[in-house]
Amino acid sequence: MVSQQARAEGPAELFANAATGSQVVVDHSVWDGILGKYVKRRGNTTSFDYKSVLPEDRQRLKHYISQLEGVDPATLDRPEQFALLANLYNAKTIDIVLDHYPVASIKNISLGGGLVATFTGGPWKKKVTKLRGVELSLDDIEHGILRPVFHDPRVHYALNCASIGCPNLQTEGFTGAKLETQLDAAAREFINDSHGVDASEKALRVSEIYKWFKEDFGGDDKGVITHLRAYASEPLSKRLNHFESIDGFFYNWKLNDVDR
Repeated sequence: MVSQQARAEGPAELFANAATGSQVVVDHSVWDGILGKYVKRRGNTTSFDYKSVLPEDRQRLKHYISQLEGVDPATLDRPEQFALLANLYNAKTIDIVLDHYPVASIKNISLGGGLVATFTGGPWKKKVTKLRGVELSLDDIEHGILRPVFHDPRVHYALNCASIGCPNLQTEGFTGAKLETQLDAAAREFINDSHGVDASEKALRVSEIYKWFKEDFGGDDKGVITHLRAYASEPLSKRLNHFESIDGFFYNWKLNDVDR
């Protein structure tokens, strides 16, 4: 039974402490299997084959989410906590889309969760999962825990909102042991692709992620560009040297479904 004290905790309080040096490792092998089977890569971008998901894999996904919900974050070190949250967010997002599929955009899935959600659409504000008895929305995971607790802009490359404009859904789950390598790879993949950054000789346009969360990337255009340079490869790296400001933003909310 979950104590009343645990139930009274807020999202961030669940992760106020980490078990430094802990050897506890969360098993994400089921998630790895689903991603490996249904994530399809074309060039530098990935999509998810929602239509082909088998009923038994739907059940595996739901069981996996239930297993994550039973994990006590306080038993994990910081990298394992991050991996737990990122995988829970992504798995639950896929689960929600599958429950409403076919759908053109995740923004067409309105689960409620307040007046703002009624107007903006999307499932992000509805309480859809839980940890230690504390009900959580997808926004709680991203904005209530990951961003304020971990203070790592690479959070935005780890979470996938089931849209073409979002950083890629990876072909394997995040793990504490490989987290740094995985996050750096996800950042490079997004920044060096046209759905993250479009830099011509005359203009620099970037994903709206860098507008919505500018504070996480240095707080201004120069901070964003400095962040981009840290992960940019040639020829983008050289082009970024010509810019001190951003000329425009873009984003594609179309579902990251496999083209048929």
